[in-house]
Amino acid sequence: MTGTGPDRRTFGGRARAEGTRALLGLLALVLVALPFYAVWRYDTHRKAVSSQAGPPARAVPAVVPAGPEPDTAAPPVVLAYHDIAPRGRSRFTVTPDSLDAQLAALTRAGYRSLSTEEFARYLAGGEPPARRSVYLTFDDGTHGLWVHADRILAKYRMRAAVFLITGSVGSHRPYYLSWQEIGRMAATGRWDFEDHTHAQHRRGDVDAAGTRAAALSHRLWLPGAARLEREDEYRARISRDLDTSLAEMARHGLPRPRLFAYPFSESSEPTDSASSKGILRDELERRFAAALTNTSARPLPAGRRAGAAREVRRLEITRATDLTAFRAELDRWTAVSPGMSPDPLEDGTGWEHTGTAPPAGSGVFTGRGPYPGRKGYAAGSYRPLATADWTDYAVDVVADRLREARNDVAVVVRDGSLAPMTVSLSHSYVTLYSGSGVRRTEVARRTLRNAPVHRLRITVRGDRTEVVADGRVRIDWTERRATGGDRRGGLALSVRNGDAQGEWPRFAALRVTALPGAGPDGTAATGADSREAR
Repeated sequence: MTGTGPDRRTFGGRARAEGTRALLGLLALVLVALPFYAVWRYDTHRKAVSSQAGPPARAVPAVVPAGPEPDTAAPPVVLAYHDIAPRGRSRFTVTPDSLDAQLAALTRAGYRSLSTEEFARYLAGGEPPARRSVYLTFDDGTHGLWVHADRILAKYRMRAAVFLITGSVGSHRPYYLSWQEIGRMAATGRWDFEDHTHAQHRRGDVDAAGTRAAALSHRLWLPGAARLEREDEYRARISRDLDTSLAEMARHGLPRPRLFAYPFSESSEPTDSASSKGILRDELERRFAAALTNTSARPLPAGRRAGAAREVRRLEITRATDLTAFRAELDRWTAVSPGMSPDPLEDGTGWEHTGTAPPAGSGVFTGRGPYPGRKGYAAGSYRPLATADWTDYAVDVVADRLREARNDVAVVVRDGSLAPMTVSLSHSYVTLYSGSGVRRTEVARRTLRNAPVHRLRITVRGDRTEVVADGRVRIDWTERRATGGDRRGGLALSVRNGDAQGEWPRFAALRVTALPGAGPDGTAATGADSREAR
């Protein structure tokens, strides 16, 4: 039977024709849109990845160590930078010319820059990776690191670590790095990326009056509840932030960070309660090998003491750090062994004094002055950053101008450690104290022959302190308060005069001798520092 409707082939041909026209129309649309898409992609890429600037035109220096080669490998010095830019109102913005000059100085002096892995391995108890080494760190993650610092690092074949605020990546462009720039930096092998919080690099209210402090290390004020965060709320906030930061790095293909840097270059500063401070340290130690800071209650340069504390203090470089200051600071931070340090009493720049109007140099200890007054007290530590890891050493002292019940001198060994010991010497007594300053406790006292001059030999071995006065009066003490790196430390002196009509006592001679096992890392050292009695 013949149908009266349209032929099926007619419908099929018409459908195919319409499909072809639609496909051609779509292709035309793609061809028209493609240039606009390419422009959009290019513009997006350009905004996400800034153009790099070439390094300053300075010849790469030969690697020739400045001064004598150290007897043993020294602990690395950790440098802290922030932004790198030709201009900037912040004191934390270092110019490319300054960074280039500083890396050139390090190269000329024979320093090798370390990876984070090498640095973390050393902190965990490994040997120093090189005789002279430096760990370069940059806080916050500013885009000047990609634009300026990357090419300078490449020029000197150095590497560095960026401590990222992951919540700020890609924001406030072009101030912060983008994830695309971070990816390119990671691919060079010159950069490691470590943790600087996700969104806790800020200050917040810590009371109803609006007092502001670092949000990471303080419980914050909750205005809706009119109270401080509870400790469980504080722990949850910082734990959530740290985990978010780690997750962001993993999501962008970065290795898990080993180290953390405190926001604002602070340390775990005193918080509203001791338990809050303990919460922060606990949460950091759960996730990181160590935390880095630019301030600390006691000297914590990279070394065994810092490794035990799991907190490392860095040498902060700012816009004001010219090349002369850079070299001087590097010298101040570079560890010396007890047997190789300069003569303490002749070192006019190595003493760091305490007090409201501290004198300069060692004259207050040697009788040259100046003094804080006709009577009073003066104290100072000898190169506390360079001697932080002293262990197994002896101190020989001659003190004179001692007067009965009028004045005295004191020597602190293991200075800056968690177990300092103070030896006080007067006209009639030698006294050993556990601790130093106002927190010391008397543990032994011996009577001496009354005399204005006395000699001491103090020997420090591990947890033992042995004191011999005038070659015959002995005190032995074993201090159990700290172990390992926590008990390492250097030397401090003090003098006291209680009679405005009398003269100040003095140290007529001081000699520091390395015993077997001494050195910045407990390695053998040779030589001795001495000063003959006058």
